[in-house]
Amino acid sequence: MKAVVWHGIGDIRLEEVPDPKILEPSDAIVRITRSAICGTDLHLVRGTMPGMVEGTILGHEAVGVVEEVGPAVRGFSRGDRVVVTSTIGCGTCSYCRAGYYAQCDTANPNGPTAGTSFFGGPETTGPVDGLQAQYARVPFAMTTLVRIPDAVSDDQAILLSDIFPTAWFGARLAEVRRGDSVLVLGAGVVGQFAIASAQRQGAGRVFVVDGIASRLDKAREQNAETVDFTREDPVALVKELTGGIGVDRVIEAVGVDAQRPRTGPAAEQAEQQAQQFERERRQAAPDADPGGEQWVPGDSPSQALRWAVQAVAKAGSIGVIGVYPPGFDAFPIGEAMNRNLTIRMGNCNHRRYLPELLDLVVSGVVDPTAFITQHEQPVDAVEAYRTFDRREEGWLKTVLDLA
Repeated sequence: MKAVVWHGIGDIRLEEVPDPKILEPSDAIVRITRSAICGTDLHLVRGTMPGMVEGTILGHEAVGVVEEVGPAVRGFSRGDRVVVTSTIGCGTCSYCRAGYYAQCDTANPNGPTAGTSFFGGPETTGPVDGLQAQYARVPFAMTTLVRIPDAVSDDQAILLSDIFPTAWFGARLAEVRRGDSVLVLGAGVVGQFAIASAQRQGAGRVFVVDGIASRLDKAREQNAETVDFTREDPVALVKELTGGIGVDRVIEAVGVDAQRPRTGPAAEQAEQQAQQFERERRQAAPDADPGGEQWVPGDSPSQALRWAVQAVAKAGSIGVIGVYPPGFDAFPIGEAMNRNLTIRMGNCNHRRYLPELLDLVVSGVVDPTAFITQHEQPVDAVEAYRTFDRREEGWLKTVLDLA
């Protein structure tokens, strides 16, 4: 079969690889009809999430059709349309039973203390071959697969594999309540769904910060109040718009590949922190080898975290869903502690939220397809990676059509 395969930092290839096989009784084989490219995939190619194993198939988002099931799989049959949850959980350990599927004691072959297991990730997460392929082996299929209702299209379902649940989880982490003012940092596709999630969890006002005009335009379509960090000081403006208090909640949807402002009133302070940011970049991506404008890690890894702490009100709360590698340790802990902030973070427990989000799609409350900006064939996957990586205008979410 064809698959997108990781061979090194800045080196991904579309290759012919062996078809997957049932290895455990709880496995299923799924024929992939839709996959997608995520910002987390870019971390792996840029080198800001180290530890990848050469030959690993990339991708952790997929929709498909069940082709084969192991003898321990009940409730799924050949021909069933399914969405694959990005994180893998056994469904029976104490963590899964409490809803913490991303901290399953069983799924990660590195042992119960290793943490999250997800498709197409580094060695510490398995590794488990990913979903940017024509077929995929799905471990613990009874938990990792969710049947798609007939009323939901593949294009709608693909954004429920990871993006929508992650954003919903971010709003839950931030403790969004009715009437709250909420700041979303980052207007990529996760940020867009974070806006939608905050609104549907009761937010009274939602602000969003980004530096790409097309993303801010999309956020305005959701009635978010937009801030362009290349033209405005996001912290000062958010404080001004909230009567000097700051927002009640922040959802940080940027992560380690944050970029600092080069123009506008926030640029001067960012320049003063340039050396510190560069130390953080070297720590986060010691082996990064960008070629010109391609595969360039973010130049201010802690920028979004700092803005989050500065823009939230005293005794406010922050939910961090932007991705940071295990060795990253730059965080304004003193400022957060002295303002009585609550900080919650982590990898999404996708299986916990996916069924109720499917209901929102079926009822027409949310149409995920509004955030898909590109459809590509597998033969164009590597070029799609390159374009998405360059953060070009108009590139929000790329779906790979495999059927």
